[in-house]
Amino acid sequence: MNLLEETIKRVESFSEEELRAFREWFEEFDARIWDEKLERDVRAGKLDDLVTRAMEDFKKGKCTEL
Repeated sequence: MNLLEETIKRVESFSEEELRAFREWFEEFDARIWDEKLERDVRAGKLDDLVTRAMEDFKKGKCTEL
């Protein structure tokens, strides 16, 4: 049995309280990982084209202010 399968079995055996705590931890963990990846992508310039296109659309009046 690999680590993932073992982890799934353990999670499936959690009590309701343990599952709630795990879910809260995982949501925070997942959000942190997402944020870190987004920050790396921004620093690497991977979103520059999207920003440029969005700014061009805004200048052309193709956007609605929030």
